Amino acid sequence: MHRMKPLAFVAAALLACHAPHLAAQSSCSSDGTRQPVAVFERFLNADCESCWTDASTPAPSVGAGALVLDWIVPSPLGDDAPLSAAATRDALIRLENLGRTPPARTDVYVATVEAPGPAARLRVAAGMPFNDYLGTSIAFAGGGRSSMANGAKRDASSGIGTWDFYLLLVETVPAGTEGTPVERNIVRNMLQSSWDMRQPLSNVKQSKWMESRPMRYPEGARPERLRVVGWVQDTTGRVVAAAQSACR
Repeated sequence: MHRMKPLAFVAAALLACHAPHLAAQSSCSSDGTRQPVAVFERFLNADCESCWTDASTPAPSVGAGALVLDWIVPSPLGDDAPLSAAATRDALIRLENLGRTPPARTDVYVATVEAPGPAARLRVAAGMPFNDYLGTSIAFAGGGRSSMANGAKRDASSGIGTWDFYLLLVETVPAGTEGTPVERNIVRNMLQSSWDMRQPLSNVKQSKWMESRPMRYPEGARPERLRVVGWVQDTTGRVVAAAQSACR
């Protein structure tokens, strides 16, 4: 059973995620970081231990310019699978959203980030670990109606005015540790939802969308290696903004 968290902590953690002056003292955010140019997702079957130790693991050609993620897909072997401790059902949901089946060994999906306009900016942030949780937030600015227009014209039949977003809690495992020859960014938790521009919002809210949520990290994850990453996509799946937090 999940432990309950004091409301005071949740409020303070989420406030730190939103306020840059507080975040500098008590959280990690994407402020001042370079926006990724691509989202590079690796899917590993939890039964494939050799995939984890493979020195020829696929990597993006754009290097540090890509947001790299490692999803551990649950195996029919359940807890007996070698990588079961890091497996998550979120990986199955993500594969379903992409229209892909769970791989027998590995699979890779790459999406280029195509910003809807020069003013568009995504921000992600996380507070300090507490009681197996982090306060997290994601905010998208500059994606107003004028920015959405071009994308909406391309897909007028499927939810015009809707942004889909992903906020992921990831654990970064350095290369050369825990048996992996390459750096891993293991997805530990996922928040997926949408912002709907068709709702009657004020002019201010129509140019900025925000979501805050405490996210739980599983037993075995090392809190000092956790951070948040995220992206926003339109109704066709085109990624229009991405961000990853860094602790300074």
